[in-house]
Amino acid sequence: MRRASLAAAAAALVTVTLAGCGGGSTPATTTPTPVLNTQQIVVDLGPDLNGQKVGADNSLYTNVQICLPGSSTCQTIDHVLVDTGSSGLRLLSTAVGLSLSYITDASSNGIGNCIQFPDTSFQWGPMAKVDVHMAGEIATVPIQIVSPTNFVGPPTACSAGGVAANTVSSLGANGILGVGLFRQDCGAPCASSSPPNVYFTCPSSGCTPTTVALTAQLQNPVWMFGADNNGLSITLPAIGATGATTVVGTIGFGIGTQTNNALGTGVLAQAATAKGMFTTTFGGVAYTNSFIDSGQGAYYFLDSTTTKLPNCPSGDAAGLYCAPSPVSLTAMTSGPNPSSSGTIVSQNIAFSVWNALTLIDSGNPAFNNIGGPNPGAFVWGLPFFYGRTVFIGIEGQTTPAGSGPYWAY
Repeated sequence: MRRASLAAAAAALVTVTLAGCGGGSTPATTTPTPVLNTQQIVVDLGPDLNGQKVGADNSLYTNVQICLPGSSTCQTIDHVLVDTGSSGLRLLSTAVGLSLSYITDASSNGIGNCIQFPDTSFQWGPMAKVDVHMAGEIATVPIQIVSPTNFVGPPTACSAGGVAANTVSSLGANGILGVGLFRQDCGAPCASSSPPNVYFTCPSSGCTPTTVALTAQLQNPVWMFGADNNGLSITLPAIGATGATTVVGTIGFGIGTQTNNALGTGVLAQAATAKGMFTTTFGGVAYTNSFIDSGQGAYYFLDSTTTKLPNCPSGDAAGLYCAPSPVSLTAMTSGPNPSSSGTIVSQNIAFSVWNALTLIDSGNPAFNNIGGPNPGAFVWGLPFFYGRTVFIGIEGQTTPAGSGPYWAY
């Protein structure tokens, strides 16, 4: 899930119900002619705005090309946030130069999409269908266009109590690439007769919640690829305790579909629940509402009383942990083996947390040891990804480790 800044995210409870629980038909997972299935990802200072870098710390970016469906009329958009905590591509209208037609319902009313983030910000806008190109892969999917001037403003059910993340400065990116555990951004709940406040039909008189079929919702682009569609991997190099100015890695599509995306020896897969959760045990206590999220810039876990980590004072690092020296910690993640019902897979994770204020004031944008409180829960944010290859198995898709949703490392 996206966050505007580390401190802003820490100010809100980040235990959320991940979208998903979808269904529908599955594009066949075959052994196709190999295509280019990897592309570069980077953690840096973010996109430019009037000559200034405006990215948030520990933001993982990639480039995404969109095209008018079936055409060569395309645009490449840089610094799109790579987010394993959501599903679907969302692009700021200010970053999109193509002339796109918005999707409408049977009554020719525009369909608006709303996402509300853990830091209380939100994004609102219409949907348009495009061809999404990444590496050598192509998916034709609906995407969200955030806050265009030629679409009605957000309904209260979407915006109440929140702040719009609809500019490059407020988002710290030109969009969000949701490549999480699930096929759609909402799934079965939004296809039911009592849908949540995610999709809205928008006649001239105002917007009201509406039912949207699974196939018409925002789609995780990866599962819609013609090949390499059962999951993905994120590989980032290790970095030092004081952070790094730039970190370059790889996002790879498919799991066990080509010679370059095998799980490999020693990789453990742990199934997630229908809400994207698994168990993290810390200090002998099991916390069942844990999840992995490259869109979060820190480890968000428990509270100062439980962890013995002091909270930062007010200021740039408010709501984060400020340990006077690096603190080494260990937790254990566990979940069912995706290929063996009832068998629990567990593994210890060693991690470190230091002084968030010191790290943020260093001017580096990439850190592997920044954390903040989240009472009663664990969020394994981007610091977890450094020095690892992390796999995301998408719900209902078959892989050598079993069917998703699962994560593996």
